[in-house]
Amino acid sequence: MMLAFDGSSIDGSAYTDVVDLAHRSPGWLDDMVSAWSTYGLAVFAALMAVAWWRARRVGPAAAVTALAVPVIVIAAYGVNDVLKLLVREDRPCQSLQVITLERCPAPGDWSFPSNHAAIAAAAATALFYVCSRLGAVAAVAACVMATSRVWVGVHYPHDVAAGVVVGAFVAALAMVMLRRRPDSLVGWISGTRLRLLVLVS
Repeated sequence: MMLAFDGSSIDGSAYTDVVDLAHRSPGWLDDMVSAWSTYGLAVFAALMAVAWWRARRVGPAAAVTALAVPVIVIAAYGVNDVLKLLVREDRPCQSLQVITLERCPAPGDWSFPSNHAAIAAAAATALFYVCSRLGAVAAVAACVMATSRVWVGVHYPHDVAAGVVVGAFVAALAMVMLRRRPDSLVGWISGTRLRLLVLVS
């Protein structure tokens, strides 16, 4: 049997308070939060597409930066997933055996850090380097995403907080590195079929 970390001693009481509040809340609110928790990441994909479309009209360097956002998000997800395998924290709905809005993931689907929070935070942070307004919208959406994952019962508060830190750190580091040598990347892409994605016809 695989040993797993029980994170309930960190903020289990805060988690149960949020889950209890969710049970006392109106059904329409729970439905909205559950829908956002499940499908909300699609909004970040839409924001990335808008950022790229606007950036390519600014110039090739801006377009390349925008194209890097989804790649960076995938990298943040990968880093976060490695941390999940290292820590191996049981889901709170398993450790505390509470009834949650969302179906409790199976054992072995680790809780710390939250992938949803990491993806959302990485997208928001990276988008700030492309367009501050879109980044601000994504930042608000990321906060709502992180909160929703606790609300539906699949993560502790420390899970989503750690996910936000991981996603933001990876994205910021990657963007800083990218912006040091944007011209070389633009030159390489311009010589490939990907040039259609960075040059306005």
